[in-house]
Order: sequence, then structure tokens, then C-alpha cells
Amino acid sequence: MLNKKQIRYCLDAMKEMFPRAECELVHKNPFELVIAVLLSAQCTDALVNKVTKTLFQKYQTPEDYLAVSLEELQQDIRSIGLYRNKAKNIQKLCRMLIDDYDGQVPSTKDELEKLAGVGRKTANVVASVAFNEPAIAVDTHVERVSKRLAICRWKDSVLDVENTLMQKVPKEEWSETHHRMIFFGRYHCKAKNPNCDQCPLLELCREGQKRMKAREREKGSSV
Repeated sequence: MLNKKQIRYCLDAMKEMFPRAECELVHKNPFELVIAVLLSAQCTDALVNKVTKTLFQKYQTPEDYLAVSLEELQQDIRSIGLYRNKAKNIQKLCRMLIDDYDGQVPSTKDELEKLAGVGRKTANVVASVAFNEPAIAVDTHVERVSKRLAICRWKDSVLDVENTLMQKVPKEEWSETHHRMIFFGRYHCKAKNPNCDQCPLLELCREGQKRMKAREREKGSSV
């Protein structure tokens, strides 16, 4: 496990690599962000943005999503994975917003988690991005980077990773760290073929060192 000084070094290196890391889901307000994050489960932000470009023109309020049949909404998001279940949750979420929150997206994580289709990760993203509440949303990139760098343990659950990061990262840096870790994992420390040979954190990363040694062995055996 990395110590406090080493974690600080990692955070600073990610900041230098991705100084302007931010949410890449295109949205104009908290309502659009909730829908976009809900759609992004097991799907790339790029595909979500492609779909929401027309979706957000057609549907601008919770009432708009409830004014069409479930089948029509499913067709509108058909290119996104799990579209049937996501369409159901969108309409359930919109009904809850109208019935319980006067059509407005609630600003607290606890209230957000009560909404259909909104889990802890989605609630953290919306609270952080839309309402500037410090939060660390642990997606697949944040989890992978945290474990590869030994900030967390491999056996840790997603909740364990979140709690560990909240303990080891200053609260005022939670939101920006979340975005930088996503960028680091999405564009550098990728799930497949990570850029270990170009990584400024290689000296601290046992996982990266193992990969580099394996590559050297492969080169040696092919000679």
C-alpha cells in the first residue's frame, strides 16, 4: 500500500497530466446530467453523448419523458446497452421527480440515491458535478487505478475503494481527483494495454513493473 507521501505524488502527477479533467457527459442542467449518467452504465460517454444530442432536444422535462410510451423511449435509446431497463428507470425517475420533488433534481446524495436507477456512483457524480458537493464516484476507471497503484487493496469492494479514497485524499480535492483518476484510467492506465512504459508513476506501481518485466520476457523469448 502506498503511504501518504506517495499518494500525494500520484495525485500531483495526475494533475499535471490532466489539469482540466472534467465530466465528459454533455449536459445543460442537473436533470440532463442525471439522465446522462443513468444511461452511461456499462456504456461509453462518447456513445451517450451521441444519443443525448437528439434525446435532450426531444425530452426537456420529466413530463416529456412520461408523455410517450415506454416502447417509444426504448427506441430513442436503443443503441445504448441495457436500453430496455434504462428506459423503465428513466420514466420511474421522472415520475418520482414530479411526485416527490416538484419536478426538480434533489441536491443531496441521500435523496439522489432514492431515485430509480440511481446508485451510489450516479448520486456522487450528480452531487459533485451539478451541485458542487465534494464526492468521489468510483467507476471502473477509478477502481482500476486505485488498485493498480496500491492505494487500495485488490480485494476491496467499490464501497471500500470510495471510503479509502475519502480517507486518503483531502476533502477539498475529492471531486477533482475523481475526474483526474477517470481520465488517467480512460486515456493512460487503460484496462487493456496500459501505457506503462510512458507512465510517470511506474516506479510506484508494482502492477506496471510486472507488466514491463513480462513484456521484456516476451521480447527475449522471441529473439
